[in-house]
Amino acid sequence: MSMPRPRLSARKCKALPAGTKPMTATAIARLLPAVPGWERLGGRLRRVFLFGDFHQTMAFVNAVAWIAHAEDHHPDLGVKFNRCDIAYNTHSIRGISMNDFICAAKINVLLDDAPAQRR
Repeated sequence: MSMPRPRLSARKCKALPAGTKPMTATAIARLLPAVPGWERLGGRLRRVFLFGDFHQTMAFVNAVAWIAHAEDHHPDLGVKFNRCDIAYNTHSIRGISMNDFICAAKINVLLDDAPAQRR
């Protein structure tokens, strides 16, 4: 009997060797329910987070930066007064990888119990 895989948020990003293929559309569709609020937009995973004020937005952005540093996997961020738009793709493979899903799951955990408005 095989051991169940850990939740995405408990996993660690891994360096991808040269020639690694991006995830297929089918694999992406299968994993999207594991990261509520995220969508596939072209070759990226994307989610918009809304907050009550600039302080909340920047606290969130700093937490996302900490995750990116710890995982050595960095998103594209669009930051405004009460909004943060996050997009992930794995630049080295020019598409979506498991690393993108792992980081999306870790970001979702930041707000699991928070009152911030999310979209």
